[in-house]
Amino acid sequence: MTPTLVRHQSRTASVPFGGTSVRARDWAEIQERMLVPLFEAAYERLDVGPGTRLLGLGCGTGLALVLAASRGAAVTGVDRPERAARLALARERLLPGPGRGGAAGPGGSRLVTGGPADTAEPGRSPYNLITAFEPVGCAAGDTEGLVPALESAVALAEHGSAVVLAGWGPPERCATSAVLRVATRLTGRVSDAARWRPSRRDDLEDVAARAGLGPDGSGRVACPFGYADLDSAVRGLLATGAFDAAARATDQAQVGKELAEALHAHVRRDGTVWMPNVFRYLIARTP
Repeated sequence: MTPTLVRHQSRTASVPFGGTSVRARDWAEIQERMLVPLFEAAYERLDVGPGTRLLGLGCGTGLALVLAASRGAAVTGVDRPERAARLALARERLLPGPGRGGAAGPGGSRLVTGGPADTAEPGRSPYNLITAFEPVGCAAGDTEGLVPALESAVALAEHGSAVVLAGWGPPERCATSAVLRVATRLTGRVSDAARWRPSRRDDLEDVAARAGLGPDGSGRVACPFGYADLDSAVRGLLATGAFDAAARATDQAQVGKELAEALHAHVRRDGTVWMPNVFRYLIARTP
């Protein structure tokens, strides 16, 4: 599925990073859909549909959950309290109308603030699919919170349930890698666990092993990043959080300016921005 190019009102000139709610909406409206081919490839491979009871870790604004629910799956999404703005947008998508605060929506959809253990309910059937679609392995230390979350989620799942982990593909096959290096350069020698780094070949396998999961296959998916214009590209990439450490180390306006300059190499004649990328997913199994 090719990303749809949608134009948005410019905000980067005056507020490069925006507030939390602005960035959450930028993620939902601009950036999140770039990963749809990844979501769909994993769901197709695992035959997600009626009978699937899915727990989405770090569910964000919930697009992956929406796609699973459209296949007939009963979905539960969970995310950290500091990402409340993203989770609020997920509630708009999955739990329309009154009573959104974690109550079941159509098809059994649920959204919970906290950790996997907070999704437990007496008498509820165990999950048979766990997903962690937020790409790992592109920032030093970005798996530190994921491993305990997976361990907690496994306790709520059936024996042999599938667990999907996702990450960037080889840097040489990801045009966006060159743009993301801006974050590393601006961060300099500042020690920060969130700064971007090139993904490594065995990042996903390492996470699975640390969480006590057994690998059961993997795949690669083309996920091009396509934007209607340069402004949308800057806003979408800033919404990923990959440039947060650079902003702390330097200046938000400077980060926005240098990001735009790096993106110029990917602007096409019609003004759109296009960056081919490959993402990787690993399927593991619970013990």
